[in-house]
Amino acid sequence: MATPDTATTDTEEPTLTVDELAARAGVTVRTVRFYGTRGLLPPPVLGPRRVGHYGPEHLSRLALIEELQHHGLTLSAIERYLRQLPPDLSADDLAIHRALVASWAPDASEEASREQLARRAGRPLSEEDIDRLAALNVLERTDDPDIFRIDPGVLHLGMRLLEVPIALETILAAHTVVLEHTRSAARELSRLFRDEVWGPDHEGGSGPSGAERVKAKKSLSAHMQPLVVQALVIAFQRSMKSELRGWYGQDEPQAPSVPDVSP
Repeated sequence: MATPDTATTDTEEPTLTVDELAARAGVTVRTVRFYGTRGLLPPPVLGPRRVGHYGPEHLSRLALIEELQHHGLTLSAIERYLRQLPPDLSADDLAIHRALVASWAPDASEEASREQLARRAGRPLSEEDIDRLAALNVLERTDDPDIFRIDPGVLHLGMRLLEVPIALETILAAHTVVLEHTRSAARELSRLFRDEVWGPDHEGGSGPSGAERVKAKKSLSAHMQPLVVQALVIAFQRSMKSELRGWYGQDEPQAPSVPDVSP
């Protein structure tokens, strides 16, 4: 769970009106208010003249709800899911939950207009912004300069990266590092699981029969893949927190409690 030292987004004051929050999340104001009455969203912070203001945690929670809906969960099922989460999860914690859920979504693409993307970003998008999103594989241009093909699974991440003051070259380099290391980890883990199913001498012809190997492989994949994804995310989150704290000469953080995030 994020701490005040690491969850910088939690220090941001809630400044979004309900209209701005709805636009950024890609939903209607009526939906935001409905989710609030159902307890899916925490209440806004009341400012002058009792105007409600929303912050990063509300936006991340709406993104998580949207992802759960993409997986076919009913509103009642989503309510039960959210009730199981600790009440003090930060926007970053919710984003990690969403990433775990999104990892099981089938590849899909949708079309979005420049105006729709601007509403999600909370501001007009420049050509540099579009180039940035395209380089991150968040969107592809079409023959119409105002229509784009988007990947809904990474749209929320791409919009957040637009707000990060880091050069595109650095983000792309980071993306390359993540791909290289995750592929290496996947390759090594696959080898370990393959040896578990076939045994180290499977190439010599010994071991289970073909039908038995297929059955064992399917069973192992069904059990291990979700556990491996959770383990990788949790391990990386803790390692990254340790590295970030090292920048400031802080002590090693206490291992955070990680709730069950299985959908």
